[in-house]
Amino acid sequence: MRYRELGKTGLLVSEIGFGGEWLERHEESESVELLRYAHEKGINIVDCWMPDPKSRDIIGKAMEGCRESWFVQGHIGSTYQDGQYVRTRDMKFVKPAFEDLLTRFHTDYIDLGMIHYIDSEEEWNSVMSGEFIEYVHALHEAGTIRHIGLSTHNPKIGKLAVETGFIEMILFSINPAFDMRPATEDLYSMFGGYDQNQLSGIDPERAEFYQLCEERGVGLTVMKGFFGGALLDKERSPFGVAFTVPQLVHYALTRPGVASILCGYDTKEQVDVAVGYEDASPEERDYASVIASAPFHSYSGICTYCGHCKPCPMDIDIAMVNKFYDLATMQPTVPESVADHYRCLEHHASECIGCQSCEARCPFGVKIAERMQKSAELFGE
Repeated sequence: MRYRELGKTGLLVSEIGFGGEWLERHEESESVELLRYAHEKGINIVDCWMPDPKSRDIIGKAMEGCRESWFVQGHIGSTYQDGQYVRTRDMKFVKPAFEDLLTRFHTDYIDLGMIHYIDSEEEWNSVMSGEFIEYVHALHEAGTIRHIGLSTHNPKIGKLAVETGFIEMILFSINPAFDMRPATEDLYSMFGGYDQNQLSGIDPERAEFYQLCEERGVGLTVMKGFFGGALLDKERSPFGVAFTVPQLVHYALTRPGVASILCGYDTKEQVDVAVGYEDASPEERDYASVIASAPFHSYSGICTYCGHCKPCPMDIDIAMVNKFYDLATMQPTVPESVADHYRCLEHHASECIGCQSCEARCPFGVKIAERMQKSAELFGE
């Protein structure tokens, strides 16, 4: 298992994480065993948005004796009322629900205290100016939550979160289908209505959000990476083709700012498939060829940082150069943090000899040699 820094939190999280929402489907002992099996495979981050006692008890029992080796995303504002999940900012429900999380996890802290599920600007404004956010800050100051996070499906809210300066990481929905859609406050609309004649590559606002996270050091963890399973099924995929799990994992992990993709599991075999990404070949991870050969897509000329351009005779990490170029050109001036990351690369765009062998391998027809020249001019080396 490989591990990545989650933004500036200082936490090294597994590239493959555990989304816990399916735990309640099974017998408690079976789900506890599944979580422990995932941990043995190197998974060390788990998300618990679920308020129901069974799911929380399962995670708490699975972490017994190894709490310090897990990083927990625990949600604030996800409550259980009359046997039902209710998202609320009403403090008479919020506080007991969070205290219940601590009790059932047998812990006195949560690594990542998640402001639960904000997709609308109206709710954002309400949350950020009331008793709810005061409670979050109080938990943070007390050390009860080590870092403040937020979950959203809307890049507009994501950008607002980054700009607060105190939200250190974001749980965000990322997959090739969602990335084509503009910002919306209605999550469920993202699953339908794909006009196959109007697919236009990554939505600029989503791309800007990812790049802002990378620039500001706000870490991303990924939910809904498989589009509810539709991207694994040719008949349901808006691209008209099926992807594999390693391809979708790789897609998520190549987005700027992403540290971990949190997958849902019913069985140990599903854990093995997800963790198998770590040993997958470049060909097995190759989502770009799938998109490029799909009946419906419009990614022409757009770099997706897939790494298909390798190898470079000058050993330039072309995908990273392109990523830093895109980050830099979205700002009026080159951010020093981006320039510093570029300088730390072992080889720079100025070393490009213009052989264009990379362009022959690019599935999307990106003019790489031209971008290398522009990058060298932009960064001055």
